[in-house]
Amino acid sequence: MSPHLALLVNPAARGGRTVRLLEPVARRLRAGGAELSVIVGDDAADALERACTAVAERPDALVAFGGDGLVHLAVQAVAGTGVPLGIIPAGTGNDIAAALGLPCKDPVAAARTVLRMRSRLFDAARIVAGSADELFAGVMCCGFDSRVNERANRLTWPPGMGRYVLATAQELRSFRPIPFRVTLDEDEVVEREVMLVAVGNTRSYGAGMRVCPDARPDDGLLDVMMLDAVSKAEFLRVFPSVYRGTHVGHPAVSVRRVRSVRLEAPDVVAYADGERVGPAPVHCEVRPGALRVIV
Repeated sequence: MSPHLALLVNPAARGGRTVRLLEPVARRLRAGGAELSVIVGDDAADALERACTAVAERPDALVAFGGDGLVHLAVQAVAGTGVPLGIIPAGTGNDIAAALGLPCKDPVAAARTVLRMRSRLFDAARIVAGSADELFAGVMCCGFDSRVNERANRLTWPPGMGRYVLATAQELRSFRPIPFRVTLDEDEVVEREVMLVAVGNTRSYGAGMRVCPDARPDDGLLDVMMLDAVSKAEFLRVFPSVYRGTHVGHPAVSVRRVRSVRLEAPDVVAYADGERVGPAPVHCEVRPGALRVIV
C-alpha cells in the first residue's frame, strides 16, 4: 500500500536556495510509491496550523523538508500523536537530523530513508518560557549563545552563518557573565555567574557545535551544560573545542543529567532548536518517547 506523506516545506531555508532541491526530492518520493501532499505556510504560525491539520488527517508521516527550525515546528504538530516524523535535512543547521543518524548532505538519500518507513521512539523536551509552552527536539540555549541569536536575528547582512560569526564578535565585546539560579530535578539549586547554560536532548546545535556531546535523545534524560564565568581570552581559547565536544573537560564546564531544570537569570531569552522561545525564567522537562521518528 502506498504511504501518504505530508511534506512540510520551508522555502526560505538556506536563504531560499533549498527550493531547487524540492523537485528531485518530491520526484524520488513519488517514484518510491508515495502519495504526496506538499505543505507551505505563509509564515511559521500558518505552517504550524497547516501541519496540525495534516496530522489530524492521519498521514503515514509528516516529513519536514528544511533545517532544525522546521523540524522544531513539525515536532509541535506530531508529538504525542503517533504520526511518525520524517526529516529531509535541507537547512543551514541540520543538527537534529545528524543526531538521529540521517543523511545530512544528500536530500535524495534522506528521501530514500523516509520511504523505508522504519521508525523509532525518541524523547522530546517541554519548555516553558514567558508565555510560550512548546516542545523541542535538540538543544535549548540560554546566555551568551542566545544573546548572539538575538543579535543575529536583527542583522540583515551577511547571509547564512556569516551573521552568527559577526553577531558573536559584536556580543563578545560587551558581554558580562550572567548570574544564574539553576534548579536541577526540583531539589538541587546552583547559584553562580555563568557564560551560558545549554540543555540538550541531542548533542549539538549551531551547525555542529557539540555543546552536550554525550546527550542521547532516547535515554529519558536531558544534559545540562554550564560554562562558568571565565575571561574573554579564556572563552575564545575554549570556544573552538565545542566543535569536538572536548570543552567538557575544561574546569569551568560542568554537565549534569536530569529530568527537569529551571533557569532564572536577568535579561536572558531562551532559544530552542535555533528558534526564539521566550524570556527567563525557563522550565524544561523531558518527555520520554514523545516522538516517533523515521530513521
